[in-house]
Amino acid sequence: MLTVALTGGIASGKSIVGDVLRRRGCHIDKSDEVAREIMAPGRPAWTKIVARFGQDLLKSDRSIDRKKLGAIIFGDADARRFIDALIHPLVMKKKRKTIARLDQEGRVKIYVSEAALTIEAGFAEFFDEVVVVYCPEEVQVRRLMDRDAIGCEEACRRIRTQMPAEEKLEYADYVVDTSGSMEETIEQAEELYEELLLAGRIKSGSAG
Repeated sequence: MLTVALTGGIASGKSIVGDVLRRRGCHIDKSDEVAREIMAPGRPAWTKIVARFGQDLLKSDRSIDRKKLGAIIFGDADARRFIDALIHPLVMKKKRKTIARLDQEGRVKIYVSEAALTIEAGFAEFFDEVVVVYCPEEVQVRRLMDRDAIGCEEACRRIRTQMPAEEKLEYADYVVDTSGSMEETIEQAEELYEELLLAGRIKSGSAG
């Protein structure tokens, strides 16, 4: 089974690419969803986060208000480092277990980890292939403003808490440029799937 990291900055279009790969039969493992499980009420990460930031962070059902938490970590470097150091290793541990299970079952040809901070967290080398989804910062800013209903200054601040897109490209085995139309992005994602399928065959020794 080929293991692939699908990464890129916030609001760069990772989910569009991931959706195409999912439709083609890849297993998509989204870090946001894994993190949500890890931070469920009563779990160790939940306990540590509440101890650090207080009960005001919780919704009525005792779950962590991720919007509030996001506002904190995007505005406080120490808080962001605390969350990264707590959550990233736990997410990766769970992903390793998923990869091992899928590999043993033998039904999935391509496993895709969809995560914005794969490179920043130091996990890029774990994967067979790294796909970086890229668009210019001005496009990111516009998309983030529309998606999260925030102003330009806030969108820029959030984007600049992450590694610059140009630096991420240095780690890429494949690049998907999402600065064009949706149709163009989907077409690139379809081509990416074919390339990953070939890479998987090469890895398994069945190419040709």
